[in-house]
Amino acid sequence: MASILQLLMFAFTMMFTFMGERAVAGGIFRPSQWALAHATFYGDETASATMGGACGYGNLFQNGYGTDTVALSSTLFNNGYTCGTCYQIKCYQSSACYKNVAFTTVTATNLCPPNWSQPSNNGGWCNPPRVHFDMSKPAFMKIAQWKAGIVPVMYRRVPCMRRGGLRFSFQGNGYWLLVYVMNVGGGGDISSMWVKGSRSGWISMSHNWGASYQAFATLGGQALSFRITSYTTRETIIAWNVAPSNWNVGLTYSTNVNFR
Repeated sequence: MASILQLLMFAFTMMFTFMGERAVAGGIFRPSQWALAHATFYGDETASATMGGACGYGNLFQNGYGTDTVALSSTLFNNGYTCGTCYQIKCYQSSACYKNVAFTTVTATNLCPPNWSQPSNNGGWCNPPRVHFDMSKPAFMKIAQWKAGIVPVMYRRVPCMRRGGLRFSFQGNGYWLLVYVMNVGGGGDISSMWVKGSRSGWISMSHNWGASYQAFATLGGQALSFRITSYTTRETIIAWNVAPSNWNVGLTYSTNVNFR
């Protein structure tokens, strides 16, 4: 009997090993309930003002986010832990709403900072504790007439549908690795991250700002793997051998693994 149990345990272990990168079982992200808020827009039709942003995604066109992006009030931004999250937003009970548009889907790429010189209901739209969406102008124009300036909306968090796997953009130097994580599927967010060199164990990375994590370690000349945990679902996945041993800063490395 003991040998049979051992064989079964070995079979289960091998099954989970060959399933690959999902090291810890976690839930699939589900849409939240609809809630009320308001939305404005910033920039112009080119969305050039949205480039960069507090999440650190850089050129949103080159990195796959396009113009369907939004800056969140600090109530939602959560010190950058909601960078990469996705929302469905629909205009609600305003004459400026487009009647034939159900909603548009946007990705959080920036922070809408508070403006304490203005009252929260007249200019200080992103003042806490307000939940507010400052959308790119192209995204806003999908749900409402831009001349309205501000409209009431309904919103909900939804799974991020991404093409391909996680992408890791490297910055830093030989003793400090700064990694921006992009194209995150599922909940779109990250709570914690580790890096492993081909000659090292797992090293915990600290949250720097936005969507970036850092490790103070000498990792040059080693192939790098990453372990990432979703903030929302707590699912953990491992991306093995993301970067070769001759990796360099200023480059972005793609994977074939992502959250659901």
